[in-house]
Amino acid sequence: MAENIIINDVGPRDGLQNQARVLTPAQRIQLINSLIAAGMRNIEVGAFVSPKAVPAMAGTDEVVAGLPRGDYEF
Repeated sequence: MAENIIINDVGPRDGLQNQARVLTPAQRIQLINSLIAAGMRNIEVGAFVSPKAVPAMAGTDEVVAGLPRGDYEF
């Protein structure tokens, strides 16, 4: 039996791509910071794709730049 279980949250990437409302990079950073505060350490924060193809992922570079540094897997 495994001693550790890793939970990888994909909400800020996969989850937001399917929503009608597109969040700003600042709102996405706030969501990710909330996940960190809840104890998540492995988070898929976005995708570097064309905003024309996936509008919800526009500004992923801003999101990554605005994330805290620490013991996280982004």
